[in-house]
Amino acid sequence: MAMQWGWLELILGGLVFGWLLQSAMWLIQWRRRDAGTVDVGWTAGVGLLGMVYALQAGGWAPRRYLAAALIGAWALRLAAYIVKDRIWGHTEEDGRYQTLRAHWGASANRNFYFFFTAQMVLIVLFALPVLPGAARLAAGWGAREALALLIWLLAVGGEALADRQLARWRRDPAHRGLTCRQGLWRYSRHPNYFCEWLHWWAYVALGWGAPHQWLAWLGPVLMLVFLYRLSGIPYTEKQALASRGADYRRYQQTTSAFFPWFPRKEESPACKKSST
Repeated sequence: MAMQWGWLELILGGLVFGWLLQSAMWLIQWRRRDAGTVDVGWTAGVGLLGMVYALQAGGWAPRRYLAAALIGAWALRLAAYIVKDRIWGHTEEDGRYQTLRAHWGASANRNFYFFFTAQMVLIVLFALPVLPGAARLAAGWGAREALALLIWLLAVGGEALADRQLARWRRDPAHRGLTCRQGLWRYSRHPNYFCEWLHWWAYVALGWGAPHQWLAWLGPVLMLVFLYRLSGIPYTEKQALASRGADYRRYQQTTSAFFPWFPRKEESPACKKSST
């Protein structure tokens, strides 16, 4: 893989950058008592570091610029959405971090510092997938670049659409305590998560056939693990059941958890009774 920096510089430089950025985000949360800044820091960190990695990768210049533009534009949109939706103008901290703050008690700020700065590892891991495509030396546009751009447009456009549909639903007071089943939310309980996962396949397409192309697979593989097993779907579903109860349980019965698909018919009470 042609690179202007060595592997040690890539990794150590990225870790130092991630540590400094998330330390700054921790200071902001200390003042605001809102740990949601960790998500802003992670998103912005991946975007900025990914752009640096792409631009220094040493491949054909127009492809490097494309890779940098894709990761940078993705991060800008998502970070702006997180700030607007969860931080700016909101007086209440995200439920995930309220739970952690209550659990940690007097040690919350200290523990949050370690939680924030540990994100430097994830910032590096999610920035690395841009490298294989950006490091390809062959000049000229081809099917891989076209496919990468198409995947990116579908994924980021779909995620933005899902976010807008959910925000519009929530603005209506009549929908309080009810689950959004409109637009993309009719076909997946988490269309925003699905589109976020899909976005990482753009770098797989861009880096296909390049040296060290396995690095590009870090994006979709790690994101699927996080969304399915760690910080994504499990917590969101738990919170939804706590706040919307029976309505959300009916939604679970009829709607795919992740991959978009046509909704199933809701099982009637009579059928449930006869099957028990």
